Amino acid sequence: MNIFLIYGGKSAEHDISVLTAFSIQKEIHYQEHTVIPIYITQQGKWLKGATINEALVEGTSLDLKEADKAIFGSESTGIAVMPTVLLSLPDAIVFPVLHGPNGEDGTIQGLFEIFDLPYVGCGVLASAAGMDKIVSKSLFQQMGLPQLPYVPITEYEWHTYPESVYAKCEGTLIYPVFVKPANMGSSVGVSKAGNREELIAAVNEAFSYDHRVVIEQGVEAREVECGVLGLHDIHTSVVGELVKSKGFYDYDEKYINNTVELQIPADLPEEISAKIQSYAKEAFGVIDGSGLSRCDFFVTEHNEIYINEINTLPGFTQFSMYPSLWKETGLQYSDLIAELLELGVRRFNEKESKKVSRNDD
Repeated sequence: MNIFLIYGGKSAEHDISVLTAFSIQKEIHYQEHTVIPIYITQQGKWLKGATINEALVEGTSLDLKEADKAIFGSESTGIAVMPTVLLSLPDAIVFPVLHGPNGEDGTIQGLFEIFDLPYVGCGVLASAAGMDKIVSKSLFQQMGLPQLPYVPITEYEWHTYPESVYAKCEGTLIYPVFVKPANMGSSVGVSKAGNREELIAAVNEAFSYDHRVVIEQGVEAREVECGVLGLHDIHTSVVGELVKSKGFYDYDEKYINNTVELQIPADLPEEISAKIQSYAKEAFGVIDGSGLSRCDFFVTEHNEIYINEINTLPGFTQFSMYPSLWKETGLQYSDLIAELLELGVRRFNEKESKKVSRNDD
């Protein structure tokens, strides 16, 4: 197949997306596929890079500059195109690795649906619901999945009725709390607050990324994650743990300093791991997930389990948990990518088989 690898994007997670794209292009089965890279700048311009027929070497830049000719090297360039470029090749599938808003939240998935193209990963509903922490928490609550107390607030409430927000938070939660933008990932805009002064600073920081914010109860717990893969036949990976040198790690610790150690499998009782895997399947099902997701959980010293969030487009960098979980489960990185491509085609073919009007034969 022709694979349109779309990366970059108008998001605070732009750089992570570029790292993910480089990792993926190295592991494509080029005897079967051709990769057409589409780089979206932080200003939203689409640049088509040179066709990739074999893995690019280290040192190659995937941050494309606009030019009349597309080349790859230390100074890579691409040709400006419109999104309709995705319709230019037969037998094509889209592999979006756009983390965060405008890529992981259902917006670009809607474009693929309109263009009637197969693509890797979750659909519009699952992407939007998984990206929005307030919506996903509401769905988890409906399913009876255990989660920590939280308070959702809007920017209008924050600026208009601040005392009411303080009362709601401090009457429901106990410091420390964690403050997060409703629609963001990779710890971007996330802060820990131990008192009201820190809460105010954290909420203002979170509102610089989104107009809705969720404030969650802090807890002393281990952070574990489980990979989900499939369409109707949903599979889960082994459970892995993020082993940290400090209680809270931000974007820099995750992707720049790389101080987080992955322990796979996590040292947990078998029944606790099985329960986490079961919860991950339920979370994937309630958002109508397809393809892939990673479910994140807290586990206390008494083995109490709380679901934290579901990530419908987990990172594929060399430091990422998701491919590492599947490697330990028995699925190598390149085979994982091949499976995701196959699932994308299967989902598309199933959708195409459904009637779109009462007059369809």
